[in-house]
Amino acid sequence: MEKESNSDRRTFLSYFLGGSSLAFLGAVAYPVLKYLTPPAEKDSAVEAVDAGKADEFEKGSGKIVKFGSKPALVVRGADGEFRAFIAVCTHLDCTVQYVPEESVIWCACHNGKYDLNGINISGPPPRPLTPLAVNVQQGVVLISKEA
Repeated sequence: MEKESNSDRRTFLSYFLGGSSLAFLGAVAYPVLKYLTPPAEKDSAVEAVDAGKADEFEKGSGKIVKFGSKPALVVRGADGEFRAFIAVCTHLDCTVQYVPEESVIWCACHNGKYDLNGINISGPPPRPLTPLAVNVQQGVVLISKEA
């Protein structure tokens, strides 16, 4: 009878220690996984942003403005036409900038380049920039998501 009692204790201790070990591993692994997983990014509720007065933009110039939670790049080409893009490189999410001497949009991270239509023309970017709609109303440049 004593052998059954020892066997029952050992079985109980084995299950107890095994369950405690799993609980400990879960308590350690969960916070580590939550830390390593980036939070879900909320989509911006911004409909339109005032990028400035049209006469403040010289031909062949660009300006970075805040568009919700992301930067936007507004470019006025040498032809006077306005274009706007989300200013986040499609390669590694670096902020892009306009280089007027070359008439390109440039990402400094890995020398990626886009033309003035947002199309990737050199470097590692895999996709074009996300375009934004540009409307000039009463001398004010408004940018918004394209429909």
